[in-house]
Parts: sequence; C-alpha cells; structure tokens
Amino acid sequence: MPTSSDLPFESLTHVADLISRRKLSSVEVTTALLDRIDRLDGRFHAYATVLGERALERAAAADAEIARGVWRGPLHGVPVAVKDLCYTTFAPTAAGTTVHKAFVPSFNATVVDRLEAAGAVILGKLTMTEGAYTSHHPETRAPLNPWNPDFWVGSSSTGSGVATSLGLCYGSLGSDTGGSIRFPSATCGLTGLKPTWGRVSRHGVFALAETLDHIGPMTRSAADAAAMFGAIAGRDPNDPTTFAAPVPDVLETLGDGVRGLRIGIDRSYATDGVDPQVAAALDEAELVLAGLRATVREVRFPSYQRLVSQWIAMCSVETALAHRDDFPARRGEYGPDLAALIDQGLATTGTEIAAIHLERLRFARELADLFESVDILLIPTMPVPIPSLELMKAYGEDPNVLLGILRFTAPFNFSGSPTLTLPNGFDQASMPLSMQMVGRHLSEDVLARAGHAFQSATDWHRRRPPNP
Repeated sequence: MPTSSDLPFESLTHVADLISRRKLSSVEVTTALLDRIDRLDGRFHAYATVLGERALERAAAADAEIARGVWRGPLHGVPVAVKDLCYTTFAPTAAGTTVHKAFVPSFNATVVDRLEAAGAVILGKLTMTEGAYTSHHPETRAPLNPWNPDFWVGSSSTGSGVATSLGLCYGSLGSDTGGSIRFPSATCGLTGLKPTWGRVSRHGVFALAETLDHIGPMTRSAADAAAMFGAIAGRDPNDPTTFAAPVPDVLETLGDGVRGLRIGIDRSYATDGVDPQVAAALDEAELVLAGLRATVREVRFPSYQRLVSQWIAMCSVETALAHRDDFPARRGEYGPDLAALIDQGLATTGTEIAAIHLERLRFARELADLFESVDILLIPTMPVPIPSLELMKAYGEDPNVLLGILRFTAPFNFSGSPTLTLPNGFDQASMPLSMQMVGRHLSEDVLARAGHAFQSATDWHRRRPPNP
C-alpha cells in the first residue's frame, strides 16, 4: 500500500487497481488529493474551481458501485480534473477569460460526460491561458512550474500540467492548437497524448481554432494516458468531425513492446539548430528504443517552415470566428494578446487563408507518404530546454521566437496527426527534457505501446518535482 506521501504520485492505473480491489476507497483517495490541493494550490494556482463536495459525493457513489460488484473500468473512482474550457453544468466554464467568467453551460462537454460515465471523479476545473492562446488574462494568477517556479510552465493547458505534475490529480484533460498539451507536458515532466484530430469529440469545448484544436489527456505515464484516452475517444453524433472508426483497447496491447516497429528520424529536422542537451537526450532515447528491438530508419521530413510561419495567421482567423459574438463588442474585457490575435484574424484576407490551406494539404500528403515507410517519427518537443520566465518575457517581444518554439508542434496540428510527448532526461538546470513520438492517423495504440516500452526501460517519468 502506498504511504500518504506517495499516494498523490502513484500512477492512475495503479490507484484504479487498488480502488477496484477495495484496498483503497475512492473517498480516501479523493480526500487525500483535496487536502493536498487545499495545502498547495494557493502557491501554484493550478485550479480555477475546486469541486470538493461534489467530488466526495461522486467518490462515495463509486465506492458503493464497486462494493456491489459494478466496475466501470480503469477510471472508476479515480480523481482527475479538466481544463476550464470543457463545458460543465455543475461549475462555471470561463476558458481563461473574464468575458465568460459567470458562464454556466446547460450541457456538459462530451469528454466530461464520458469521463463521468467511466466513473472518474472530477476534482475541479483547471486554470488556462485566455481563450487557450499564449498568455493568461491580466486578472488571472498564472500557474507556477512545480519543478522551479522561475521557469515557463508552457501554454495553454497550464493548470493541467501543474496539477498533474504536483500530485493534485491523477490525470487531466488539456487542449492543443499549436502545442498546448505538449508544452505543459514537456515543462512539467508529464506524458501527454494529442490524439488524431477527430478521434476525440470537441462538442462542448470552447474553441481557439477549430480545425487545429485537439483534446487529450495529460498524465504521468503512457499507460495512464491510454486509460484516459480509452474513456474519451470515439464517435460523437454531436461532433460531425469525429471518426466512426472503432477505438481499440489501447491498454490491452500496451505491453506488446516495440520489436519490429519502424522508428523514423530525420536528423536535420530533429537536431539542426537544436540545443545540444535536447539533441543528446533524443539520441539516448533512440538507443533505448533500438535496444528494445525497434528498427531505426533515416527519413526525410516534409518541408515545414512556410507552414509553421503561417500558424498564427490560420489560428487568428479561426479565433476571430470563435469570438464573433463578443469581439469587438466587448473588447475592453479582453487581454492584449488575445485581442491582438483576433484583430489580425479580422484583417486576414480570404486569399491568404486559401494559400495556407493549399500549403497545409501539401504538407499533410507528404507526411502521410512518410508514414508509409515508418510507424513512428521521433523528434524533440521543443528545440530548447525549458526557458525561464525572464527569458520568455523577452521572447514575447519577438514573434519569430514563438514560431521557432512551434517548429516541432504546429506541423502536427495542421496535419491532425497523433503525438505522444514524454520525458526523456533533465537539463543542466535540473528541469525536465522531453521528446515526441508522432504516428499516422488513428495510431494512438502504437504510440502508447512505444511510450510504455520506453518508460518500462527508463524512469524519467517517475521523477517528482522537488516541491512538497
């Protein structure tokens, strides 16, 4: 049995097993995490809303069901949390804004309903940047990185990253439009799964840019991500963009290993202009996977620079569409960065968007061709170690820096490809390093297998932040 100090950092799947066998009760676990939130979140600001009373009621209901022999699966009775852009009838959904701070939806997001149908206990709603863009609203206290509060915590799923890393939930939902599952997973030492676009419903989720937005789990291991993915994925009649393809039991094949899997690496894409610490950690990961009998192949990544340079323009137009009911009518309630993005979207022409769309189709086709010869592409998550907040402030004055950071993330929002982000070392400042595994569409099971194999051979994902 885990000790009280270890319990918040146990894996989601292990806690689920203990609850299912009645070695622990959901009420005990939920109480422990709520106590931890009460003790720590005043410093780290991960939660926008804590739902303590409701969470304990849901935990008691889970215990009662399990006592009757009813088990809903690997999330039953497990405390998790959701980013505050997921609609909830039982709590406000502000999406990091002041415009919507009092908004209580009349229905839940599909992903929220599916988590609760799986028996998960939702502890609360997690802090995020304004509208899921790059910065927090001036009236929002930004979450702090539990590894070192002087360093960047990513964007926009900041609360999701901090809460999961700090042991304030066993897993969380984030969203990703240009890297917002992957950046906070990277900066907080987590495993984040960005599913294939259309694999997880976006119904009842505040949009930043609908054709780029992805919803997915942020956890402490590939196995935990697989468990959450299995609960939320699948066709949704309320979201006509979701795939009808059946969702495989990812946990069932998790232990199949990587023998025979083809790992592709374009060394110029993955290492040119990349910090040596990031590149060295990726090289070590390649050796681990090769030692597990994966086959490593050299590949050529499609030209991506022009497409990445157009991410802000594409995002801006779709963001302007998402905010058309409130902007510019309520401009004074918007923070400066989101307002500037929407202004840019309103000024962007149809011919500009048509050119981006054609470039996007070209890239997606060439990437699909690449995946004819490999199963997984191995790349960094960011070209640099986690920057300090001071450095990020300086970066904010240069839009080219943002585009540089998007080098390994934005291409796969354009293509809709699934990616798994996972820790693969530490830098000289004792901050986590990370990498991505990218797959062909609907290959989340393959990514989870590969991630689990890597994590079975390494312990980077088991490291804990130094804070209490």
